[in-house]
Amino acid sequence: MIQIKQVVTRKEQKDFLHFPLKLYKDNPYFVPPLYGDEKQIFSKNYMYYDQAEAVYYNAYKDGKMVGRISGIWQKAANEKWGQKRARFTRFDCINDVEVAEKLFEAVENWAKSKNAEEIVGPLGFSDLEREGLLIEGFDQLSTFEEQYNYDYYQNLIESCGYGKDVDWTERKVFFLDDETAEYLSEMSAGILKKYGLKFVEAKNTRDFLKRYVDQIFNIWDETYGKIYGTVPFTDRVKKSMLANFKLVIDLRFIAAIVDKDDKIVAFGVLFPSMAKAVQKSGGRLTPACIVKLLRSIKKPRIVDMALIGVIDKYVNTGVAMALVSAFNGRLPDYGVEYAETNLILEENAHMQNLLKRFTTRQHKRRRCYIKNFK
Repeated sequence: MIQIKQVVTRKEQKDFLHFPLKLYKDNPYFVPPLYGDEKQIFSKNYMYYDQAEAVYYNAYKDGKMVGRISGIWQKAANEKWGQKRARFTRFDCINDVEVAEKLFEAVENWAKSKNAEEIVGPLGFSDLEREGLLIEGFDQLSTFEEQYNYDYYQNLIESCGYGKDVDWTERKVFFLDDETAEYLSEMSAGILKKYGLKFVEAKNTRDFLKRYVDQIFNIWDETYGKIYGTVPFTDRVKKSMLANFKLVIDLRFIAAIVDKDDKIVAFGVLFPSMAKAVQKSGGRLTPACIVKLLRSIKKPRIVDMALIGVIDKYVNTGVAMALVSAFNGRLPDYGVEYAETNLILEENAHMQNLLKRFTTRQHKRRRCYIKNFK
């Protein structure tokens, strides 16, 4: 017998948080989120609850937990995009269509109670959360920023009446050969000179953030605001993000370009890969995990391409290529072997063109599904 329970008690919350850790135990590709961050979803003061509502369900079969799902009514996103759209997220399940159907039935009924016209997912409170169902690349280590799932999830979701809404791809990006790198560096220098721009110089990471963090958030809102599923930043979200970034951000992996008035026109942020560091700890910041994190930050072999933003005025000027050229010139000196993108929308022509000069390999694909209630 399958039983669906709305998560209310502490025990049910614990079941919800622990289920994926049990489902993916010893899986070499699964990377958990930080447990301390994830459990905040059950706090009344969670940073997104001033702009969204959420519900959480556990599935039990013969008394044993076999699945989970969450529904989100993202009011800020619906206002921004003019939609009546619910989201599902944190879907994890054993390979059992009946269990999946019961979970989706629960979250869909909740969505309809909000007068939703459709539901999409996997999609979190914002694009800062893990999103998209992995449909290619099951033999690849997940980045820390994205979620791994088993290959049977696609069948479970599609069996519940969901179809494709959008796809994202992920790529490994390798460094340029010396001749191409030199040409790109010279071209980038010419572009900066032409527009009276220069790279930011800062004493350290703290100095950089103190001077430019507000500008970066503004540009982030501007450059990513038109991208699928994005939600405007609130002050609480900014504060939380900054606190989290301070743990992993490193001036070596930041590049920013300013105009003559010291206003940022473009920036790029890379994160040393934390995937291996948090894998075995279940996302808990144990002493061993912290040591691994510090080691991965100090001497990363892989970096994740977290953010690249260029204001509209400079989108087609080559300024973005200057950012990438700067990273290409410095990363090998730090022992980095390659960079890995996170999600790139299929129709994101600017990003696709930016990577054309590099040797890349698409190794993952993710999908956001949709189901209409009309």
